[in-house]
Amino acid sequence: VQAQVESGGGSVQAGGSLRLSCEASKYAFIHACVAWFRQAPGKEREGVANIYTDSGSTTYADSVEGRFTISQDYAKRTVYLEMNSLKPEDTARYFCAAGHDDCYKSLASADFPYWGRGTQVTVSS
Repeated sequence: VQAQVESGGGSVQAGGSLRLSCEASKYAFIHACVAWFRQAPGKEREGVANIYTDSGSTTYADSVEGRFTISQDYAKRTVYLEMNSLKPEDTARYFCAAGHDDCYKSLASADFPYWGRGTQVTVSS
């Protein structure tokens, strides 16, 4: 069962912005952590940002701190990733993932059992 559906990816020039959306199922959103991961060709999957839906508490990878913002609309069961000052190295497929146990402030993919299919982000120089 696919728990999340991502949207909002696309192509942008360096310095530009994009906003990704993740619409989650009720099970995957309530009392859960929702995180964004990314994976570029030939590279390992990297945790980017995490939000705990009950409190709104957030965590960011050092590589995106200050440029990316994760937020949520609780009524819509949707998590957003606002990406500003994009760099070519941000190019990757971005995935939304959710979990309930051991995921608080985690950016480790093993802590998230529910995944979407991803959306592509391409940043040109």
